[in-house]
Amino acid sequence: MTPDWNAFTPWSALAGGALIGLAAALLLLLNGRIAGISGVLGGLLRPAKGDIAWRAAFVLGLIGAPLVYALFRWPPQPQIDAQYPALIAAGLLVGVGTRYGGGCTSGHGVCGLSRLSPRSLVATVVFMAAGFATVFALRHLFSF
Repeated sequence: MTPDWNAFTPWSALAGGALIGLAAALLLLLNGRIAGISGVLGGLLRPAKGDIAWRAAFVLGLIGAPLVYALFRWPPQPQIDAQYPALIAAGLLVGVGTRYGGGCTSGHGVCGLSRLSPRSLVATVVFMAAGFATVFALRHLFSF
């Protein structure tokens, strides 16, 4: 594999990572909440009184940010090399894994690791290992 150096964007990636870290830190410091997407969305599906507004604002921000970005710059066009049944199955498996893992990659990988949570370290290692194994199996063993 050869990197596409024309598409390498370290400064925007660094800025995006810094913004994610800042947002996660501010949510924890100001609201006492962890910015794990599955937990935020799960709380909207099982709403508790007084706990809906910040969750709705968070999800609207996730949806609205790309729309605002598109006003200033043409968004990149993703290339997805899978059929809809595979994408649906993958989404369902991620959802099940999120429930069994007690959170998602954003909750464990971004927020949990920054809090030095041993549970999040184990979860993140398992997430990454499962991803590596899946890609290896699909690309090299099953030729997808």
